Amino acid sequence: MKKLQMVDLQTQYEFIKDQVDSTVLDIFKRGTFINGPTVKEFQSDLEKYLNVKHVIPCANGTDALQIALMSLGLKPGDEIITSDFTFAATVEVIALLQLKPVLVDIEENTFNINCEEILKSITPKTKAIIPVHLFGQIANMEEVIKIAKNHNLKVIEDNAQAIGATYKTNQKSGTIGDIGTTSFFPSKNLGCYGDGGAIFTNDDSIAHIIRGIVNHGMYKRYHHDVVGVNSRLDSVQAAVLRAKLPLLDFYNERRKEAAIKYSIRFKDNKNLKTPIVYDNCQSHVFHQYTLRVLNNKRDELSNYLNDNGIPHGIYYPIPLHKQKAYSDDRYNEENFKISIMMSKQVISLPMHSELQDDQIDFISEKINCFFKD
Repeated sequence: MKKLQMVDLQTQYEFIKDQVDSTVLDIFKRGTFINGPTVKEFQSDLEKYLNVKHVIPCANGTDALQIALMSLGLKPGDEIITSDFTFAATVEVIALLQLKPVLVDIEENTFNINCEEILKSITPKTKAIIPVHLFGQIANMEEVIKIAKNHNLKVIEDNAQAIGATYKTNQKSGTIGDIGTTSFFPSKNLGCYGDGGAIFTNDDSIAHIIRGIVNHGMYKRYHHDVVGVNSRLDSVQAAVLRAKLPLLDFYNERRKEAAIKYSIRFKDNKNLKTPIVYDNCQSHVFHQYTLRVLNNKRDELSNYLNDNGIPHGIYYPIPLHKQKAYSDDRYNEENFKISIMMSKQVISLPMHSELQDDQIDFISEKINCFFKD
């Protein structure tokens, strides 16, 4: 059995090595490191894949979220509703822009934002909703869009973990709301070999604003029309992403197959709850395979996995409303029952497109044995 890894980027690289190496070498020879033709080619390829009018590459997924918010002309104190149970980047950018994060609880079945809680949290100051497609499963976008239209709100999809997923409306994740954002961090389903990100929209006006923001607010060199940042995807990362994009659907199908195999092996284990999926698994691309440990032994299981050389992750051990940086007297623990419960139950297993059956067998057998002892 090959060495277990949370994500096996080395084996994935071997399959695309020739294309990546030759393209990167060509970039070195031409010296087109920033805003070169490779970036524009990747942008065009991704627009076609997502069936979206505009893809604007940027430096990372956090920048993508920040720039998306900057493009909406919001004012300090404007409220943005988002999930309590996700990585801090989602709320970090809200706070950095002096906007007011409004955290709400999640659905028990999907780990995604609870639309009933969104409705309860809307005030006259609410300007946007950021649903997070956590662990690779698309949030209830049909209801999110309905709420947004009824209350004149913008929707920014945090699609960092779900690129390639298809919603029941036959739209790709990240293209359903007003703006979508993603990360190309190496461990993502579509990842580069450094940092990278992108912003998607079908709105011509928003796309124009974003193109200025990512380039110091310039549309013409040294003419700064809007307040901007320096956030660009470099050519080397674009070359890696161009090589991987045609394989994204294959990567995602392999992840789904691995997830099904895990779930079959855990189906008789009453101490575990396996991921729930909808729409024939098209709306879930398993960035993570996340179990819930139901008998209060999650941390014991984590230690056991460490002892047996099985990599794993706990995403996330502390809900955002309990983080020191984002604590607020407005928050009532009673309103975050599901987030708090998940923070004590979740554990994610190795998940990637190169996962082999013998590795899945070893991991699942060890876990099932833990609960028999």
